[in-house]
Amino acid sequence: MSFDGLFTRAMTEELTQQLKGGRINKIHQPYKNEMIIVVRANGKNHKLLLSAHPSYSRVQLTNEAYDNPVEPPMFCMLLRKHLEGYFLEEIRQVGLDRIIIFEVKGRNEIGDTSYKQLIVEIMGRHSNITLVDKTRNMILDSIKHVSFAINSHRAILPGQEYVLPPQQDKMNPFEASEEDVLRQIDFNSGKLDKQLVAAFAGISPLFAKEILFHSGLANRTTVPKTFLQFMQLLKDHQIQPTITNSGQKESFYLIALEHLQGESRKFDSLSEMLDRYYFGKAERDRVKQHSNDLERFIMNEKEKNEKKIDKLHATLLDAEKADKHQLFGELITANIYAISRGMKTIEVINYYDENGATITIPLDPQKNPSDNAQKYFTKYQKAKNAVNIVKEQIELAKAELAYFESLHQQVETASPKDIEEIREELIEGSYLRDRQKRKNKKAQNTKPVLDRYIASDGTEIYVGKNNKQNDYLTNKFAARDEIWLHTKDIPGSHVVIRSKEPAEATVLEAANLAAYFSKARNSSSVPVDYTLVRHVKKPSGAKPGFVIYENQQTVYVTPDEETVLALRQS
Repeated sequence: MSFDGLFTRAMTEELTQQLKGGRINKIHQPYKNEMIIVVRANGKNHKLLLSAHPSYSRVQLTNEAYDNPVEPPMFCMLLRKHLEGYFLEEIRQVGLDRIIIFEVKGRNEIGDTSYKQLIVEIMGRHSNITLVDKTRNMILDSIKHVSFAINSHRAILPGQEYVLPPQQDKMNPFEASEEDVLRQIDFNSGKLDKQLVAAFAGISPLFAKEILFHSGLANRTTVPKTFLQFMQLLKDHQIQPTITNSGQKESFYLIALEHLQGESRKFDSLSEMLDRYYFGKAERDRVKQHSNDLERFIMNEKEKNEKKIDKLHATLLDAEKADKHQLFGELITANIYAISRGMKTIEVINYYDENGATITIPLDPQKNPSDNAQKYFTKYQKAKNAVNIVKEQIELAKAELAYFESLHQQVETASPKDIEEIREELIEGSYLRDRQKRKNKKAQNTKPVLDRYIASDGTEIYVGKNNKQNDYLTNKFAARDEIWLHTKDIPGSHVVIRSKEPAEATVLEAANLAAYFSKARNSSSVPVDYTLVRHVKKPSGAKPGFVIYENQQTVYVTPDEETVLALRQS
């Protein structure tokens, strides 16, 4: 767990420096388990993110943009009622637990001074955000309700007294001496990292492993000294927020994790690091929750069309045997005198064969010779007529398959708002029924919101994340002499550079975006075509997002998330 008690302590310090004394201006709840609180402090607005997400629980300042629901949830309305206009008097941690308490003061609706506590517990799937009336220590509400049936120690429900989670009987590492460290560790038992975690409050396995790594040969002399050195650094708030990529996974912490021995990237603040670390991760999880049914439908349609194409190819193979049916019919007619009802086969000379070879023809014993010949002539005619129809159906099925493959790629790179537009597209295409029977037609006709990026030279680049956005970007938004990009023969986003003659570096940056938001995101040397928008055409009756283009040039790029993030934040 990277967000351990020591990390919580450092984050509390960072938030205190930025927000203490600030005024709560706005409160939003963009997602089920996450709150955004806008605090005006030190002459600027700060976005405070509180997350009780089961996998991504955290507290941080954020620069990310979040889409808010049209109707705020009840918990959000309650926080607005009790906290908007209040001041943050103090931000404190409970011991070295992953619990941060925001002490707020303001005036209630009748003008009396009111004290509230917003308590965030960062505990994986048990994470919670609770509003408490400080004077009465009474819970006003929480983002998750927990009854005594679920937790016998305490209930997190409106009207209940707020009780802290059970305290662990662990030593405060900032108060430990070398002797204390030695008393807590049995060097003969091994697994020293687990012993450190079990003995000292706030320490995670990641931090314990880092201590042992720097201890070198772990013994009674090296481990206590290294332990105290690290604790002194953290006590003095000498931290270096770092993300380390060990190849298998990324890890973040308030110091560099050298024991992971991977590529590391340092940040100026814990919040900046968390924005980078969670870039896309939490959103992908939210998208997955919102799009499970949609993804399943798209995958079913893909599989259905794949099977259909296989069957049509089998039909085509049969159809291409038409000449054989004609031959059998003619040979039966030529040898009709030698055939009688009841025969199952007949062996005759194939007079079309130069060597005069014989051929065995299957017969229907229930039919007379003339009907058997007619059966083969009918098969011949049907097969002959079917070839063109089957070929046409194969092309239609391939187009349908390509369409659903592009939708699948779009779901994989979508944000929650993109998912809704994909769902609307399928409803408009009569693939899905509109269960909500949307009454607000105006909302459906609003312009798609495009993702905007800024190239290193300041040029604007726009990206379409689904077919609605792609159609709007290419056919309405972009000017005819601007540059359009798309991965070559690979499902992906439409990208437009808002320049008639962009620099080469800008083209490569835009190509990186096109490759990143495509099915080839995890590939290297991805071909990306680019041309003028005037050379991009949408054929009449084509599926949403489908275009043809000409006069293109091709560049090869390897998608890089760091580049995407840099362009996004420019």
